[in-house]
Amino acid sequence: MTQYSALAVLRNALSGNTGWTRAWRDPEPKPAYDVVIIGSGHGVATAYYLAKEHGIRNIAVLDKGWLGGGNIGRNTTIIRSNYMLDGNTQFYEWSMKLWEGLSHEINFNTMVSHRGLYNLAHTPGQWDQMARRGNIMRLNGIDAELFTLPELKRRVRYLDYSPTARFPIYGALHQPRAGTVRHDAVAWGYARAADKLGVDIIQNCEVTGFLRDTAGRVTGVSTTRGDIGAGKVGMAVAGNSSLLADKVGLKLPIESHVLQAFVSEPIKPLVDHVITFGAGHFYVSQSDKGGLVFGGDLDGYNSYAQRGNLPTVEHVVTEGKTLIPQIARVKLVRSWGGIMDMSMDGSPIICKSPIDGLYLNAGWCYGGFKATPASGWCFAWTIAKDVPHEFNAKFTLDRFRRGVPIDEKGQGPVPGWH
Repeated sequence: MTQYSALAVLRNALSGNTGWTRAWRDPEPKPAYDVVIIGSGHGVATAYYLAKEHGIRNIAVLDKGWLGGGNIGRNTTIIRSNYMLDGNTQFYEWSMKLWEGLSHEINFNTMVSHRGLYNLAHTPGQWDQMARRGNIMRLNGIDAELFTLPELKRRVRYLDYSPTARFPIYGALHQPRAGTVRHDAVAWGYARAADKLGVDIIQNCEVTGFLRDTAGRVTGVSTTRGDIGAGKVGMAVAGNSSLLADKVGLKLPIESHVLQAFVSEPIKPLVDHVITFGAGHFYVSQSDKGGLVFGGDLDGYNSYAQRGNLPTVEHVVTEGKTLIPQIARVKLVRSWGGIMDMSMDGSPIICKSPIDGLYLNAGWCYGGFKATPASGWCFAWTIAKDVPHEFNAKFTLDRFRRGVPIDEKGQGPVPGWH
């Protein structure tokens, strides 16, 4: 495999770019593996850390389509660790730390941009809540700054600060290390790094069922490319978690909803940070190509379709226009939908399942992409050692039975509200 470097770029430029090799192999599935991971988003990250950190290299990552065709490539690319509740705070900060060195570690430019994130406050109560969150972040060693309105105006000049604004801005909570990452590069980079360590990445291989022994233990999977045995099976299939779990007789406390995202035509540099609208659910950044990348609320109904409805489009773009009036005439060029597996408390599930041999990585709600490194790292630890790491110790399926949810938004046990 070619080592990417400035020298390699120069050498191939002089030789007509004939020296580049495949980024990863396209192998046929073996009859059996030590570990089979279903899903190639968090799945390739998990496989990489299993191989690198735990020395387990006889691994297959299965995807029913192509690498990067699921939720790993259907998001708004935002990364952040501005969480408040114990469990979430430590986990997402660990993910942020992994993002910071990821490009060097996997020898692939994942285009991590620490451009900063501003969470806007539009009421006195919301301002107090931002202060509380910021204090908790700083007590946990996470960067956070609270900006009053005059300072925010100086730093972010394109928002609607007019006295007649429908939603007046009081200030913002700022996380300087937050930002964006190129989603495709994350999938490709982890896949390339995992492949280099011997992991088989098998595309167009849909899991249709599970193999079990007489004691009920999961011993492999049935796929469209034949049965594949496994010592352990990990599930990391985002919005399809409930469908796949049903094939093994496991009912998960999640619902699947559509979440749309959008990109505008390219414009001159305007939004040089990530901005979230506190009076509604809207978030926006600007890509390197100039397009405004933004999203908002769920479509409000259960679905497994990667498409949304027009009322939600209108709802989201109206919020954007309210926050940044000068984008009113900017053209929307495309939209897409991801399937969100919304858990009962809005926090993820990373644990051993009640079925021996099966491991769960699900319930990501809006937080799946930014959690990719920590999710893969913690899931690999859990699979390898059969116990959770302290970073995912609270993300058990059993917490819903015991009544100890991690309800970051305080919405109660209604998945669609998270």
